[in-house]
Amino acid sequence: MGIIWEVSLGDFLLVTLFLGGGAAYLTGRAAAGTWRQYPKLVIYLLLLGAAVRFIHYALFGGTLLSPQFYAVDFVVLLILGSIGYRVTRAGQMTSQYGWLYERSGPFSWRSRPPAGRDTA
Repeated sequence: MGIIWEVSLGDFLLVTLFLGGGAAYLTGRAAAGTWRQYPKLVIYLLLLGAAVRFIHYALFGGTLLSPQFYAVDFVVLLILGSIGYRVTRAGQMTSQYGWLYERSGPFSWRSRPPAGRDTA
């Protein structure tokens, strides 16, 4: 039993990181793809965190109502869900508003410089 994982590291990696994290990433993409605001994604991930906690409890004998391990699961889900959200939102902003924005990295965009006027 560790501070971050409850039963074993393998169970934590399988359930929280791979299954829950994959679902969180896809949830972030879906929230951004439907133009939802970020606080709505946090609500979705709180519910997903409860589902991950239940899987730990039902399959591996973990504690269902453990605030410490729920918080750890939620933080992992929030990180991966936020990555999915920002990657998708950056792509949306640069493809939908290509004349206004250009990509400045995988998670961000910036305003395009104004078009120069010909003086000739």
